[in-house]
Amino acid sequence: MRYLKIQILLLIIIGLSNSLIAQKDYMKQWPQFRGPYACGIIDSVNLPDKWDINTGENIRWKIEIPGLGHSSPVIWDDKLFITTAISGKGTDSLKVGLYGDIESYDDETIHEFRVICVEKKSGKIVWNKLAHKGVPRTKRHPKASHANATPATNGKYVVAFFGSEGLFCYDFDGELIWKKDFGKLNSAYFRAPDAEWGFASSPIVHENSVIIQCDFLGDSFIASFDIETGAEKWRIPRHDVPTWSTPNYYNKGNVKQIVVNGYKHIGGYDFTTGNEIWKLSGGGDIPVPTPVFAHGLIYIHSAHGKSSPIYAIKPDAKGDISLDSDSTSNEYIVWSIKKGAAYNPTNIIYGKYLYNMKMYGKLSCFDAQTGKLIYQENIPDARGITASAIASNGKIYYCTEQGEVLIIKAGNEFKLIAKNPLDDVIMATPALSDNMLFFRTQNQLIAVGN
Repeated sequence: MRYLKIQILLLIIIGLSNSLIAQKDYMKQWPQFRGPYACGIIDSVNLPDKWDINTGENIRWKIEIPGLGHSSPVIWDDKLFITTAISGKGTDSLKVGLYGDIESYDDETIHEFRVICVEKKSGKIVWNKLAHKGVPRTKRHPKASHANATPATNGKYVVAFFGSEGLFCYDFDGELIWKKDFGKLNSAYFRAPDAEWGFASSPIVHENSVIIQCDFLGDSFIASFDIETGAEKWRIPRHDVPTWSTPNYYNKGNVKQIVVNGYKHIGGYDFTTGNEIWKLSGGGDIPVPTPVFAHGLIYIHSAHGKSSPIYAIKPDAKGDISLDSDSTSNEYIVWSIKKGAAYNPTNIIYGKYLYNMKMYGKLSCFDAQTGKLIYQENIPDARGITASAIASNGKIYYCTEQGEVLIIKAGNEFKLIAKNPLDDVIMATPALSDNMLFFRTQNQLIAVGN
């Protein structure tokens, strides 16, 4: 009996060790939208503050990416993955900047929806696979693409989601393992249903499961699939307006949940069963940002319509935790603000501070644990910021739509370290890996490093 107990104890220790090793490896990768757990952070000590796309200074490589896509690069070891949608017109219209036009861009030509694998260190194309070919089932916003959703990977498989055109799983050799067709996922503005804007929620992968959030004008749902077979593990209906937010996976202690943004239904779902754990209403009515985690809290924000809140939520929340109209905190909401959150960029929490960037270049810095405003700064000539920030080695990187990369010093005082133009439109959030920055512009994929 004693020998058996020792064997069991050894198996437990080995299991915990393997889990810690896997977790450590995961945190070195960039496996989904904005990296591990969408945190946007990998600390690298050798990133340049300056580069020049014209002279080639600190440009490791750059390659043309055909078509149009706002998906971000994802990286595992030496492989980088990106998606794109190539219009039959041969050219793609893209209207950037600050404007209020809600009309759709209509292109009824046959498109090619592609998944591309790139060698990270050299920029060499490893494989380029056609996932789907056909006329898009929905229209897109003039500022959007038909490849908005960022892929996700676990180091063995990569999944790409093209919304109405389907969900596709490939192995690292480029072989299609399985695919799913969910029909027309019409991500339109619910107040003007003819304004179709294009699907944008990215998949995530954790513990052999692919999680997707599909909020659209129809039977919205959140679902989990086995990454090896595509078998559906669970699917839970959602009753919300269309959203463009990517879900996130929270795993700490005994709490494993999928956290989602929303307008009527912000909330947490049990990772294993899909059962609802907690919910919250009162977001902006066009939810885009992704939930993020730090300091033992869940941070969620959104903006549009009457509301633009930021919430800091305890992960052990249960039931309906919605705030009273006059309240900014309750048993499970540690702090909140009712107005002032960013519309498109997901906030980044780096060290003690939460950074909230509005599209027109107004940066607010909050104490992440208390919600105290530390500073606000208007950045000159930041005429449109859609991509989310990433951070490394005490610096925060924001990209303007006009193609300029802003490097801001992290901390309790604002300091703009540098501006580096890339001479092309930037709508996608950049990636970090092995002392390199990866920028996906309208036409190119660019690797920056000393």
